[in-house]
Amino acid sequence: MKFLKFIALVFISIGAFSTIDRSLADNKNPENYKVLSNKNDKFSIINVQNFLDSGDEFIKIGSYDKAKDSYDKARNLAKQLSGFYRDLNGSYRGLDARIPREMEIKGRQTLKIWAESNAKLAKLYKSKNQPEVAVPLLVEIIKLMSASSPEGKSAYNDLLELGFVETQYKGI
Repeated sequence: MKFLKFIALVFISIGAFSTIDRSLADNKNPENYKVLSNKNDKFSIINVQNFLDSGDEFIKIGSYDKAKDSYDKARNLAKQLSGFYRDLNGSYRGLDARIPREMEIKGRQTLKIWAESNAKLAKLYKSKNQPEVAVPLLVEIIKLMSASSPEGKSAYNDLLELGFVETQYKGI
């Protein structure tokens, strides 16, 4: 009986020491705990803006292919983030009102920057005389932001300039 108690004490003490090391192993710097909340993360609205800014810089120096790649990365990341925020919003609706509220705010920010990346890509395609690629991007802006938003009005005006639509929008 004493032998079993001894073995139990050995396992308990070994288990206690091993959990201490594991719990501290990943959290030596508490500021790195929330990896995606710092400003240098790769999976955020901030990074989408960084892609847009670098695309603008490429435009300034005349490197249109690199600008297109940067705008595409911004658009794809914004699209991906938007879907994740929408999914989380729906998953927590009715459970904790704070989470859907946060996801709705982040989702709107993401939609806005997604529309901005579409607008920059469309402008680039218009300048390269490729309206067939610009039109779907402009239509998507209207779907994302609504026809009466400033972004939607601007996208519709671009569609009008391209000749894709003929009726001028005289919205509010």
